Amino acid sequence: MEELARIVQAEAIGGLALRLTFTDGIVRDLDLDRMLADGVLADLRDPELFARVEVDPVAGTVRWPNGVDLDPDVLHGDHTPAQGPGPRLLRQRRLRPTG
Repeated sequence: MEELARIVQAEAIGGLALRLTFTDGIVRDLDLDRMLADGVLADLRDPELFARVEVDPVAGTVRWPNGVDLDPDVLHGDHTPAQGPGPRLLRQRRLRPTG
């Protein structure tokens, strides 16, 4: 069974966008504006809070200090969100292996 890609690095890159690096070498720049419209996700529209994104080393996804985390399979592009819109892909590339 193929292992699911998980996030190993996350960086806020301006506005409501993240640059995410996954275990399979994919790097995706995602605009989360559409995802953060309602409910508890709307709290992340605060630029100071949004910039405090970090990687959860156990779940392999992104999380914030307010307890919000996002599904790594949706962020990787493998699945659509259970409800609401998904992220908008700005750019995607694959890291070259080294060594």
